[in-house]
Amino acid sequence: MTLYNYTLNGAALWLMGFGLIPALLALFTARSVHDKKTHYYWLFSAFITLLGTVGVFGLQNAIAFFIAWELMSFGVAAMLLIENKNAESGSAVLFMLGILEVGAIALILAFLLLSDHGSNFSFSNFSIYAQTLSNHEQLGIGILLLIGFGAKLGLLPFYEWLPKAYASGTGATGAISSGIVLNAAFFGLMRGLIAWLPASNTITLGVIVVIISVFTAILTILNAFQQLEWPKLLSFSSAENASISVMLLGVALLFQQANQHNLASLAGIVALIHLAGHSLAKGALFIAADGVYCSEKNYLIAQNGLLKKFGILFGIGALFGAMSLCAMPPQIGFVSEWFMFQTLFHGFYLQDLSARLTLIFAGVGMALTAAIALATFVKVLGVGLLGIDNKPSNPISFTIKIAVFILGLCILFFSAGLFYWINALQLIAIKWFQFNSPVVMHHGLLLVPLSAHFAFISPTLLIIFTPLLALIPIGFIIFNCRTKIKRAKIWNGGLQHDHNTATTSLTFSNALRYFYRFVYLPKHEVKREYRGKPYFLKRVSFHQETTPIFTKYFFNPVISFVNSLSNKVRLFQSGNLNFYNAVIGILFILILLSVLF
Repeated sequence: MTLYNYTLNGAALWLMGFGLIPALLALFTARSVHDKKTHYYWLFSAFITLLGTVGVFGLQNAIAFFIAWELMSFGVAAMLLIENKNAESGSAVLFMLGILEVGAIALILAFLLLSDHGSNFSFSNFSIYAQTLSNHEQLGIGILLLIGFGAKLGLLPFYEWLPKAYASGTGATGAISSGIVLNAAFFGLMRGLIAWLPASNTITLGVIVVIISVFTAILTILNAFQQLEWPKLLSFSSAENASISVMLLGVALLFQQANQHNLASLAGIVALIHLAGHSLAKGALFIAADGVYCSEKNYLIAQNGLLKKFGILFGIGALFGAMSLCAMPPQIGFVSEWFMFQTLFHGFYLQDLSARLTLIFAGVGMALTAAIALATFVKVLGVGLLGIDNKPSNPISFTIKIAVFILGLCILFFSAGLFYWINALQLIAIKWFQFNSPVVMHHGLLLVPLSAHFAFISPTLLIIFTPLLALIPIGFIIFNCRTKIKRAKIWNGGLQHDHNTATTSLTFSNALRYFYRFVYLPKHEVKREYRGKPYFLKRVSFHQETTPIFTKYFFNPVISFVNSLSNKVRLFQSGNLNFYNAVIGILFILILLSVLF
C-alpha cells in the first residue's frame, strides 16, 4: 500500500489555483503588519499551511490525506498564535483546534467505514466499497463527512469558532484561511459526497445538506452584519459563502437521485465557480483590512475617510471585492449567485415532494441571505472606508494597495471571461456528474443555465455597456451646469443637524438587531460613576454585545460537563496508594465474576 499517490483533478486545480492567488499576495503584504522576527516565524507557519493544503488537494490515500489535513489545521493555528492580536487569542485558537479535532474524529470514522474497516485506505476503493453498503450506512458516512469537513467550513454549529480565531490574527492570515484552506475543505467534502457515495441513495443526505447549509448561511450573514471589526465580519462572511457552495452540493445530490445529471452537473460547477470567486474577493478585503490596521492601529469598522487617503488603486480593489461578495453586477459573485438561483428554479424537474420543497426553502433562504449580504458590504465600504475624518492617519505600504488592486482586477476579469474559463471544468463535470455542463453554460458571450431559452446574462457586455449608460446622467449634469445645486441638511434621526454626526457600525445595523433579537439575544449595559453624590456624574460606560446561540446553549454546557467530569476523575492522579489498591481490588473482583458467570 502506497501513501504517496498524488493526483490533481480538474476541481482540485481550479480551487487550488484561485486560492493561491490571494495566498501568495498575502505572503508579500504580511510584512506590513508584522515585526521582523514575527514575520519569519509566520512565513514558516504559512508554508506549513500551504504544504498541507497542497496535500489535501492531491493525495489519494486516507492516511496521507489525514496527515496533510492536520498539518493544514496546525499551520493556521501557528499563524494565529504568532500574530497574537488580542488578549484572548490563546483561548480562541484552542477553541478552534478543539472544534477541528471533533471534525477530524468524524473523518477518521468515515475513512474507516469506507475502507472496509481499515483493509484498504486508497480513495479509489472508497466508491467501490460504498456501493456494497446499505442506505442507512451511506447516510451515516455522509453525515460524518459533513461534520468532518463542515467543522473547517464553518457549518452550524461550528461557525462560532471563526470570528474568535480570525480576530486573533491579521488579514494576511485571513486571506489564506478563507481562500485556499477553505477551498481545500470544500474539495474534500465535494469529493466525499459526489465521488465516493453512490448517487442513487442520496436523497435524504441531500435534504440534510441543503437544510444545514441554508440555516448556516442565514445565521452567519446575520452575525456578520452586526460585527464591529473587519476580521470578525469577514470571517462570518466566509462561512456564509462556504455554506452557499455546500448547499449547491446538496442540490446536486437531489438532482442526481432524480437522474437529472445535467442539473446535478450545473449545481456542482456553480459551487466551484462561487468558491473560486469568493477566494479572490475575500482575499481583497482581508488585505484591505490590513491596510486599515496599518493606518489606524485597529480593525474597527469606523468612518475614518480612509478611501480618500489610500488612493484610487486601493479603492477600486476594495470596491470590486465588496461588490462581488454582495452579488452586484458585473462581478463574479453576481454571476455565481445568478447561476445558483437559476439552478434552484429548475426544482420543478424533481418528482419527490420533499426534494422540491427543499429547493423552495433553499431559494427563500438564499434570497434573505443575499439581501442581508448587500447591507453588510454597504456597511463595510460606507462605514469602514468612507466618511469625513480630518485626523492624520499613518500611510500604508504600496504593496497592500497594489495587492488589493490586483485582486479587484482578477475578480472583474474572472467574471468577464467566465464564458472561456469555465471550459477548464469540463473533465470534472463528465467524471463526477456524467454530463458536460460547462459546454452548455455559455452561448457565445452569454452565460446560460444549460439553455439560452431559459435565461441569460453577459458580464462581458455589462462591462462594455454600463459605462456607456453612465454617459446619460453625465450629459444631464454637463448641460444643466448653470442650474443652482440645492443643498439641504442631512436627516439626523429627528435631531437638530450637527456636522460632526457620523453613522457608526452599531447604529447602521441596529434596526436589524432589534428585528432579529430572538437570534442575536442582544445585551446593553450602561454603567454610571459618580463623584460622591448622584448628581455629580463622573463617567458613563456603555457596553453592548450579541450572544452566540450555540456557544450559550451547546458549547458552554459541553465544556461545563467536561470540566465536571475531569474534577471527578482527578482522584486517579492523587497518588493515594490506598485508593489505587481499592480500584485494583474492584477490577480483580469484576474479572473473577465475569469468568464465573
